Amino acid sequence: MTEKKTKRPRLTAKKKFEIYLATRGEDAPVGEILRQHGLHLSDLRVIEETIEFGAIESLKSRSKKTKNTEPVSAEDYNALLSQLEQKEKALADLAVEFTILKKKDR
Repeated sequence: MTEKKTKRPRLTAKKKFEIYLATRGEDAPVGEILRQHGLHLSDLRVIEETIEFGAIESLKSRSKKTKNTEPVSAEDYNALLSQLEQKEKALADLAVEFTILKKKDR
């Protein structure tokens, strides 16, 4: 005899987060919530660990972004803006040349 494995439902990240939030309440019927979604307690533990890891990583990356932010002087900003404009003009010129070359090949 072969045992039939029950298929676990595929849940979106949003749905997993909703289940996580629903089970956080002080008097939340965790078992009932899990049964409604066809999940086991071990599934909830995996969801909890994933959410904790994701939250920690997100907070780490946010703090890195704010640590490296330094004000730029107006002189540096204007110099970078000028360089950007020069590069955009050069790119536009190259695009025109490329288009002309493509037409000549036809």
